[in-house]
Amino acid sequence: MNENPLGYEKISKLLRDFAIPSITATLVGSVYNIVDQIFIGQGVGYLGNAATNVSYPFSTICLAISLLIGIGSASCFSLYLGKKDPESAARAAGNGISLMVIFGLAYLIIGEALLTPLLHLFGSTKDVFPYAQQYAGITLMGMPFLIITNGMSNLIRADGSPRYSMTCMVIGAIANTILDPIFIFTFHWGIFGAALATVLGQILSFTFAIRYLYRFKTIHFQKDSFYPSIKETLKTCSMGVSSSVNQIAITFVQIILYNSLTYYGAQTAYGSDIPLAACGIVMKTNAIILAVVVGISQGVQPIIGFNYGARQYPRVREAYLLAIKWNLIVSAIGFFLLQCFPQNIISLFGDGDKLYLEFAVLFMRIYLFMVLVNGVQLLSSSFFTAIGKATRGALLALTRQVFFLIPLILILPLRFGILGVLYAGPVADFSAFILSVILVSRELKKQKSISQKEKGLE
Repeated sequence: MNENPLGYEKISKLLRDFAIPSITATLVGSVYNIVDQIFIGQGVGYLGNAATNVSYPFSTICLAISLLIGIGSASCFSLYLGKKDPESAARAAGNGISLMVIFGLAYLIIGEALLTPLLHLFGSTKDVFPYAQQYAGITLMGMPFLIITNGMSNLIRADGSPRYSMTCMVIGAIANTILDPIFIFTFHWGIFGAALATVLGQILSFTFAIRYLYRFKTIHFQKDSFYPSIKETLKTCSMGVSSSVNQIAITFVQIILYNSLTYYGAQTAYGSDIPLAACGIVMKTNAIILAVVVGISQGVQPIIGFNYGARQYPRVREAYLLAIKWNLIVSAIGFFLLQCFPQNIISLFGDGDKLYLEFAVLFMRIYLFMVLVNGVQLLSSSFFTAIGKATRGALLALTRQVFFLIPLILILPLRFGILGVLYAGPVADFSAFILSVILVSRELKKQKSISQKEKGLE
C-alpha cells in the first residue's frame, strides 16, 4: 500500500488542499440557507419562513447525529491509518457507515411519529402549524440521506479526497437552490415545493457520497467491516461527542438568547420584535465567518489525526498553528467589516425603521466584538478530538456555549438590561479563548517533550 501523503507532504500544501474544498462546502451551505429563506419568504410569505424556523431543530438534531458518527469514525480512521493499521481503519469506517444508516432510519421513524408534539414544543403557533407540519413532514424523509452524506463526507476527506467530499456537499445545495424557485414560483407548490427541493438535493448528494464506497484509496472493505461493533461504536461516539454536543448546545443557547431578548427588549423603546429580528441578522452574518472556520477545522483534522497516530508531533504542532493563523486572518477581515460597515451589511437583509437599524448596528458591534478570536476555541476542540482526547475536546466544545454564554446571558442583564445580553457574547468568546490557549499549550509542550525523548533514544 502506498505511503499516505498526510505523513510526508508539506503541511501548508496539505491544509490548502484539504481546507479549501471544505470551506467551499460549508460556505455554500451557509449562503444556501440565506437564499432559501429569501425564496420561501417571497413565494410563501412570513408564515413559510416561520414554519422553516420552527422546523429547524429537526435539522439541528440531524446535524448533531451526523457529527457524532461522521467526525467520530473519521477521527478513528485517521488515527488507525497513522498507526499503519488499515484493517482497523476499514472496520472504523465500515462501522461508522452502518451507524449512519441505523441512526438515520431511527431518526426518521421517531421524528414522523412525534411530529405534532415536537412542532408544538419547538414553538409552532396555530397559524404556522399547517405549514410547519407539511414542511417538516417532508424534510424528515431526507434526514437519513443527510446523515449519511454528512458522515461520509468526513470519511472521504480523511481518505485524502477533500474535493470529492466538497462535491458531495455542494452539488445538493446547488440543486436545491435551482429547484426552489422552479417548484415555488413556476409550479406554485409553495411550502411543499420548498421541502421537496430540499429532499431531492439531499438525495443527489447522498448518491455521490455513497459512490465513494468503491473508491477508497487507503483501505479495502470486507463484508465484516460493516458489521456493527459495540466496542467500535463506543469509540466512535467518544471521538465525535464534542462536535455533536456543541451543536446541541447551540440550540439551547438560541432558545435562551431569544427569550432574553424578548423579555428585556420589552422593557426598552426597541420592544420585543426588533431585538429578535436584529438577532437573526447578526447570527446569519456570523454564520458566514464560522463557516470558514469550520471548513479550516474540518480540513486540518485528518492531518492532525494521522500525524499524531504516526507520532510525528512536530507536524501536529505545525498543522494546528497554521490552521490558527488562517483562522485569525479570516477573523480579522470579518472584525474589520463588522465594526466599520455594519449598516451596509444589515441593509443586505432589507430595510427597517430607525430603531431597528440602531439596535441592529449596536447588536452587531457588541455581540461580535471578539469575533477575532472566537474561532480558536472551535479549532482547539477539533484538535483534541483529532488526537483522540475526546474528553478535552468535549470540554472545550461546551465552554463557550454552556459554561460561559448561557450563565452570562442570564446574569449580566440583571445589571445592564438588554445590553447585558449583548455583552455576554464577547465575554464568553474571550473566556473560551483563554481556556483554549491554556489547554492546547500544555498539550503541545507535552508532545514536544515526548518527541525530544524519542530523538534522544535513537
